[in-house]
Amino acid sequence: MNILIVIFSLLVALEFFYIMFLETFATLSNATGKVFNMNEADLNNKNVQLLFKNQGIYNGLIGLIILYANLYASNPKELLSIIMIYIILVGLYGSYSSGNKLIVIKQSGLAIITLLFIVLF
Repeated sequence: MNILIVIFSLLVALEFFYIMFLETFATLSNATGKVFNMNEADLNNKNVQLLFKNQGIYNGLIGLIILYANLYASNPKELLSIIMIYIILVGLYGSYSSGNKLIVIKQSGLAIITLLFIVLF
């Protein structure tokens, strides 16, 4: 597999592990508030914390699947393509549902680049 695909897919995995960290372990941090554009009162809401922790597990699992694809999958490009398309679709939905057009770039930018490398190489 092309080294650029490996590097960029691992960057996507790191991004999702970071999001998992913010949502699951650093729920009340200033960094979490800044990344998700939430104030301290929102972050202290127990329902928000529960939702964040749940979502964090999903994001961590996406990171693990990307690592698995790179290390063990018999056809890593196929599995990585599916994951990257999923991430791009979620980013598009996030942009549409929030009205913030930059979300697709922030959330899916690395996945778009990775998918392009998969298609090109």
